[in-house]
Amino acid sequence: MIVNADSAQIYRDLKVLSAAPTEDELRRAEHRLYGIQDGALPCSAAEWAEHAKAEIAGIHAGGRTPILVGGTGLYLRTLLEGIAPVPAIDPEVRARVRATPTEENYAKLRSIDSEAAARLKPRDSSRVSRALEVILSSGRTLAEWQQEREGGIAGEVEPKPLILLPPRKWLYARCDERFAHMIDRGAVTEVETLMARKLNPNLPVMRAIGVRELSSYLLGQSTLDQAIAAGQQATRRYAKRQYTWFAHQPPADWPRFKEALDLDRLGEALELVKPNS
Repeated sequence: MIVNADSAQIYRDLKVLSAAPTEDELRRAEHRLYGIQDGALPCSAAEWAEHAKAEIAGIHAGGRTPILVGGTGLYLRTLLEGIAPVPAIDPEVRARVRATPTEENYAKLRSIDSEAAARLKPRDSSRVSRALEVILSSGRTLAEWQQEREGGIAGEVEPKPLILLPPRKWLYARCDERFAHMIDRGAVTEVETLMARKLNPNLPVMRAIGVRELSSYLLGQSTLDQAIAAGQQATRRYAKRQYTWFAHQPPADWPRFKEALDLDRLGEALELVKPNS
């Protein structure tokens, strides 16, 4: 049974642009946590992990094997290792920080948490605000909280990981092909429908790859060819970041397949996830 571990595929608004399972794929295997969230409601890694834990427990109780599929490393790390127990931010602190220009927040952060300021870009408003809110509200830095983890299931399950790291040239060609295929499947209409909802542009669903690029076309700010090229480039860049993360962040003993899998190699890979292997 397949369980989604992709931060975009959780939103029902992005069936095309997130490459959600097709009707044929849904008939071939049960899928969980795909398209369960409305785009107006952001889903954090911690919230996804709670959903995933419930699905995994239910699948195990039925004597079946859950197969987590997806490229959101933060989701998987949160599920396995848990999350820092940062307390809720004082609403007054949050309101004050959010009403202050990013430049001032960064200067304040640099004065009280120089290590966090050194790690962040001065114009990264969301991360600067988050780091400042945490220390002002709790009296501890975000880094200090992140040294503690709770809620992970790594000690309760036996993960059988499989990381795919195909040749970059092959991967990038697939990215371009997939985005073009999304256009054929109705990605423009999907973005048009999303735009009509007039959601906050900072929501994850509005920042998904392809939304901004196709919105530009729909607003008359670019041609469709330009929007497609921009979407393909954004996809390749994201794939590069994913590739780097999965190449280096997971434990060194997690199997990594570094070539495009032919049928023989696919069989070898699938041996890793057999329940009794």
